[in-house]
Amino acid sequence: MDHRAESTLHSFIVKLWLDDLDRKTGRRLWHGHVTHVPSGAQRYLKRLSDIDDFIKEYLDGSEIGNVSSSRVCEWLRRVKGNR
Repeated sequence: MDHRAESTLHSFIVKLWLDDLDRKTGRRLWHGHVTHVPSGAQRYLKRLSDIDDFIKEYLDGSEIGNVSSSRVCEWLRRVKGNR
């Protein structure tokens, strides 16, 4: 069982979907929203990188080291690279 203090745990719900084609590029566009579960704060996404930006707002760099090299950010880089 995980006994970490609630103040250091964060949960996020990410919902993504493909929208219609962009008339300029001819590509389908990703949209969605991300929710910070403890606070209920939510942000609409127009780009996959918006997920990274939103999550970084809740991460304390002193707890996880360099935020840009965190496991979350690394996962997001892999996801964005596979579109």
